[in-house]
Amino acid sequence: MSDMGLVIVGAGGRMGQTLVRTVHSMPGARLAGAIERPGSPYVGRDAGELAGIGIVNVPITDDPLPAFAKADGVIDFTSPAASREFAGYAAQARIVHVIGTTGFSAEDDAAIAAAARHATIVKSGNMSLGVNLLAELVEQAARALGPDDFDIEILEMHHRHKVDAPSGTALMFGEAAAAGRDIKLPDNSVRVRDGYTGPRQAGSIGFATLRGGSVVGDHSVIFAGAGERLTLTHNSEDRSIFARGAVKAALWAHGRKPGLYSMHDVLGLS
Repeated sequence: MSDMGLVIVGAGGRMGQTLVRTVHSMPGARLAGAIERPGSPYVGRDAGELAGIGIVNVPITDDPLPAFAKADGVIDFTSPAASREFAGYAAQARIVHVIGTTGFSAEDDAAIAAAARHATIVKSGNMSLGVNLLAELVEQAARALGPDDFDIEILEMHHRHKVDAPSGTALMFGEAAAAGRDIKLPDNSVRVRDGYTGPRQAGSIGFATLRGGSVVGDHSVIFAGAGERLTLTHNSEDRSIFARGAVKAALWAHGRKPGLYSMHDVLGLS
């Protein structure tokens, strides 16, 4: 079986360049295309040369349609609006679409789910294998440690350039905790505390967001009880972990029927 041809969108950015290097180095995958937005200074440059691995004869283009038509899949860590558009293109081409973008609205999610009728989409708030395993542990802990005895708080920190909060990973952990408690996260989450808040509402799931420096991503889920505290933590030290997880997801999805999948499916945790 030939290597899976993958297109990287946002190929000129930090994550895009990491993805180019990862695809180039992982067995079973090859770089089939590289996309940037119209007007980008990277358009026309060789994607491999820009990523520091030498010329790979894949020029960066601002037209995704020809690249998608020749590819087996696309890996996408861009923006909600762009990912939504790319999902439509992937559906037209009937290829794999791996989405690591965060910050989606309910309308965006609905559009991506519609595209998954024709595209094989793997979508996750975090592509790290360790993070997704930790989400499973969070769900189990929330199920075992009930709301009468343990409060749940989620703390996350990212670099100063991150634009959405809480992070997609923090929300993933919140959803996992809510699933363990058999509740709906939107009805039970606390995103902001300021001024005189009164006592903590039993059963709520709190979020705290920190931004600064060059932190790739730190997340802690705290189960705080009377006289004891359990903390489940994941520290991201290099964004290549997300790239490796995304390529692994693409290889897993190759040849599967259209649908909307998650990293839990990729890891066999569903």
